[in-house]
Amino acid sequence: MLDCETAPCDYTIDEVTPINMLAYDIGWVVVDKRGRVYKQRSFVNANVFLEEKELMKSSYYADKISQYWDDIKTGHRILTTFYNIRQALIEDIETFSITEVFAHNMSFDYGALNNTQRWLTKSKYRYFFPKNVDICDTLKLARQLIGTMPTYKKWCENNDYLTKNNRVKLTAEILYRFISGEDKFTESHTGLEDCMIEKEILAYCYKKHKPMDYILYERREGVA
Repeated sequence: MLDCETAPCDYTIDEVTPINMLAYDIGWVVVDKRGRVYKQRSFVNANVFLEEKELMKSSYYADKISQYWDDIKTGHRILTTFYNIRQALIEDIETFSITEVFAHNMSFDYGALNNTQRWLTKSKYRYFFPKNVDICDTLKLARQLIGTMPTYKKWCENNDYLTKNNRVKLTAEILYRFISGEDKFTESHTGLEDCMIEKEILAYCYKKHKPMDYILYERREGVA
């Protein structure tokens, strides 16, 4: 389970799109279907966090920059290059024989991480994830298995968790409130910490023991 936080390449563009985003905080946890954690990682991408300070000022969670410095000093997060972060991911995938990488709303994380790779390498290298894993999405999963539950629909209606189109909200924060019963839970919006709630969404869906469609991109043949 992976999550990243981003800053815009061009802060004059109001629309939040992956192709305008650079990942500065990348975290993941190695988990099983029950949500048990076997390893956790938390990185701050020095190529953006240090070298693109003006862009960092326009990130949505720029107010957390001082918190990141505190976390780096305590060793909670590791400040390193984007190349080293990717190598650590590949190492964990190989060590644990991982075949599936999840994120909540993976299309955003996938696009932002690829965009970061292309920005930093001037498109010499275009893909962040290695080719031997399926790219999977818990949002796609939750839409099928949680969003269709009458109890979830009723709960969203009672708590005013509806979109402008009167559909149930399926953000990680709202889903975790439902699953955990913590009605006042607030998402951290930091990579590793968000992974810890998103893995619970994944585990909750697996407990349903129903057919699931969660793959966005199937693994490709070739080297990493």
